[in-house]
Amino acid sequence: MTSRKAELAENLAEVEARIAAACRAAGRPRDEVKLIAITKTFPASDVALLAELGVTDVGENRDQEAGPKAAEVAELLPGSALRWHMVGRLQRNKARSVVGWAQQVQSVDSARLADALAKAVHTERYSGKREEPLDVLIQASLDDDPERGGCPLTELAALAERIAQSGELRLRGLMAVAPLGADPAAAFDRLARAGEALRKDHPNAAEVSAGMSHDLEQAITHGSTSVRVGTALLGGRGLASP
Repeated sequence: MTSRKAELAENLAEVEARIAAACRAAGRPRDEVKLIAITKTFPASDVALLAELGVTDVGENRDQEAGPKAAEVAELLPGSALRWHMVGRLQRNKARSVVGWAQQVQSVDSARLADALAKAVHTERYSGKREEPLDVLIQASLDDDPERGGCPLTELAALAERIAQSGELRLRGLMAVAPLGADPAAAFDRLARAGEALRKDHPNAAEVSAGMSHDLEQAITHGSTSVRVGTALLGGRGLASP
């Protein structure tokens, strides 16, 4: 085993132990929580090593980095079943590019972005490049800070209905980031209640993507079904793939 693979294996074991402990403390089965490895700025070789270690889901923040990286990983691991998630803020003009590599977009925060993604998916399906709709999560704003992205909680229902009616997108749930400097437990409790309200009209929107390296325990306590872990897995930010 290479030194980098051994390092990643050790980090992965520690993260898995934290997730398992948090699930036990919350009285939840371990398989209710998915680990998404956030690999922004790290090379495709690291993604391939994580896949070899059993990681099945990878998240990226920037389309211009993720597209080439996903293609490179496909060359390194032919036939790999990795599932790629777009978790960063997304401009509408990147919609078609993102649809080309992501199996899920977690950062839908406006009707205009939802419409752009639906249009891109329609184009891909019409051309025969894609068969299925795109899975999406609504990014919910827990601090009402427009600079950090996210749909205000008061507007979630309208955006969810827009997505549900598109025919090209499948609403899977909510994503959020705990506000800076705030109590993450309180923020994730707020998210959990928003998710409950959403599922009354959209019962299949059961995913809750919340919790990162520093607050995954609090997120799991409050019902997160996906934790997005970067630093605890891969270390301090390195150089991006060419």
